[in-house]
Amino acid sequence: MDALVFRYSLPKLALSKIAGAISPSGYFGPWASFRLEDAPEPSLPADDWVLVRTRLAGICGSDAKQAFLRGDRDNPLTAVISFPQILGHEATGVVEAVGPAVRTIAPGQRIVLNPWLSCAPRGIDPPCRRCVAGDYQLCERFTEGRLPPAIHLGNCAAAGGAFAPLFAAHQSQCIAVPDDVSDDQAVLADPFAVQLHAVLRHSPVAGEPAVVYGCGTLGLMTVAMLRHLHPSTPVWAVARYPHQADLARALGASEVLPSDPEALVEAIARLAGATALQPWSKRPWLMRGAAVVYDTVGSPSTIETAMRFASPRAKIVVSGVEAPRRFEWTPYYFKELTLVGSNAFAVEDFEGRRIHAMQAYFELVRRGLDLSSLITHRYALRDYRRALLAMHDHGRSRAVKQVFAF
Repeated sequence: MDALVFRYSLPKLALSKIAGAISPSGYFGPWASFRLEDAPEPSLPADDWVLVRTRLAGICGSDAKQAFLRGDRDNPLTAVISFPQILGHEATGVVEAVGPAVRTIAPGQRIVLNPWLSCAPRGIDPPCRRCVAGDYQLCERFTEGRLPPAIHLGNCAAAGGAFAPLFAAHQSQCIAVPDDVSDDQAVLADPFAVQLHAVLRHSPVAGEPAVVYGCGTLGLMTVAMLRHLHPSTPVWAVARYPHQADLARALGASEVLPSDPEALVEAIARLAGATALQPWSKRPWLMRGAAVVYDTVGSPSTIETAMRFASPRAKIVVSGVEAPRRFEWTPYYFKELTLVGSNAFAVEDFEGRRIHAMQAYFELVRRGLDLSSLITHRYALRDYRRALLAMHDHGRSRAVKQVFAF
């Protein structure tokens, strides 16, 4: 079967880096580590796994970062991945076959993938305390059990992801899709759940503004969920491109702000009625601004800028993933800020119940929340180069969410 595979090879990585410095298309030459291959169809790692035929697979920002080699060898997560990898962890599909020990899912059932390779998929019993609590993304045993090191499908040598027409998953990773939820809505469950986790664990302060930093898929979904779950909260969205700004307004942002750091701080100062303080560096900062910031970019620049415009004792929730570097963080201690990471999704407290974030998303969809218009581009798997290059230049392509359609 055709599959998008990433193979770790230092010579190929070096050639891709050199070619990519000349043109983004250089990352997809014949020397590339990431390419379309003829791969064997997946087998079931154990009797409690199922085989799923992919319908739609979302292209995550982390997939694009890997394709464009936007990472460093000192990343600690290299301890919990294995190669080669068939990428893709945002997926909806139909169960095609089940192992003899499967009890919770049946052939023909439509599912969305909960990709975490935590204790249950690894055959570890009893499970670790994090898995018992439903925090599968914080599993303590990502390197143990019947699978090689990996945190989720898509970065495991023995369990390929959804950038292929077929993938294997443990029965616990298959969440049933309600009949009245479309495939387009279902494939958005993963990114929506990422931000729902952030908002449920770190809710906005009543009556105080919340800033959504970044208006890609995660940011726009955050704007929409804040409007649904916290309608009285002023939502200020930070957009880089005009098409993102238009979507943010349509989804309920009360203000759309510029992404240039200095202009952004000045804009928040005006909205908050604050005085912009001018240090020697000429980079203004505030003592009154946003009470909570959902940073869906997670770059050194966005974190530093958020610290400058956040109110004292505000919370900055970082769910975006970018490579680290030094930044000026004096406001962190001076304003007694809380900088907190938010990793993927889990079983959540939702309206007085404990349910998986993806199931909470389906409930919101059935109440009228429809974000399927955020899917702006569809591609066949063989067109992966065109898909990823569109993600590389959002301003020109006007891409928001892109999917591979099977």
